[in-house]
Amino acid sequence: MKLKVIITGATGMVGEGVMQECIANPAVAQILLINRKPSGIVHPKVTEILHNNFSDISPIVDQLKGYDACYFCLGVSSVGMKEEAYYAVTYTLTLNFAGSLAAVNPGMTFCYVSGAGTDSTEKGKLMWARVKGKTENDLTKLPFKAVYNFRPAFMKATKGARNLKPIYRAFSFLYVFRAIFPYYFITLEEVGKAMINVTINGYTTPTIEAKDIIILAKEG
Repeated sequence: MKLKVIITGATGMVGEGVMQECIANPAVAQILLINRKPSGIVHPKVTEILHNNFSDISPIVDQLKGYDACYFCLGVSSVGMKEEAYYAVTYTLTLNFAGSLAAVNPGMTFCYVSGAGTDSTEKGKLMWARVKGKTENDLTKLPFKAVYNFRPAFMKATKGARNLKPIYRAFSFLYVFRAIFPYYFITLEEVGKAMINVTINGYTTPTIEAKDIIILAKEG
């Protein structure tokens, strides 16, 4: 099975890492990047669409038909944000994008990058966790073939990553603790492989914790 995949957020650390794995993986034949700004990536597998408003993809939706999966890696930190603003860019934007995509690709697998500690009850004290929880819950209601909510914790960037925030560079040494906490520290290579493998083989649960990412990355 040769996959045609859509990736959002390829100008960020997570999206870049997933994209690099898709480029390297022979199971992926075509990659469509949807970005607000150019990624600078030139590769035979890669096509790029520049689009500013992810809450309304109607102007480009006809170009998104016929894809097998979407790896939604777009996201922002909640640090310093009020709930209304964070809700708009995390929940509203994601659901608008995914809803439009589901309408033209009902046979698609949708992989959403959430986060460890997300609150599925939507009632906890942590604002970001509640919003992520509602986003996950409502994504699973959309008419896709399947939705998988990825909940990574600490992620080691891909070697040579260009979109690495200074804080990740400063704390990259923490990955050595994987030997002690194997299900808290993962690599972006594993995230990318897990997304590809779950698209091909499926999985037993829509919630993909770090331990599930490690398991999925070893398949295939």
